[in-house]
Amino acid sequence: MSSEHEQQQSRLHGEQTEQLSEEPWADLELTIPHNRSPTSIISFVECVLVELTHEDVGAEYVSTSVAGMKRTQFIAVDDVGEVFQKRYYDERLGWHETTVNRKAVRDELVNRLSRSSSKRTNETPNADTDTFHVKPEHQF
Repeated sequence: MSSEHEQQQSRLHGEQTEQLSEEPWADLELTIPHNRSPTSIISFVECVLVELTHEDVGAEYVSTSVAGMKRTQFIAVDDVGEVFQKRYYDERLGWHETTVNRKAVRDELVNRLSRSSSKRTNETPNADTDTFHVKPEHQF
């Protein structure tokens, strides 16, 4: 019966859709510089904070310059998303960890992700772009 076959196909398609939607944070990545508006950056950061609070994921900002690579990572410590672990890595200094509140994370991410091309003029033209992404905690 063709309707039974269509139902099976629909279920298979639904399962594929569910698998894709299980990781809503997977598209939360950004390369800096970019051409997003300030409002878009704020909205993006709010989405990141929601995912950090409700999923086992962390956020990482990576910058590379003549001084070397630097990483800043944020992971929610509590279930309500008010306290975060901030991990900072500098190739010259190693790792440093601290605890920060949600407002500090939000402000830092908005500031970093709002950087435009004009703020990177001190860097060499071939310097790697900065990147930001959300990924599973176990990948940190």
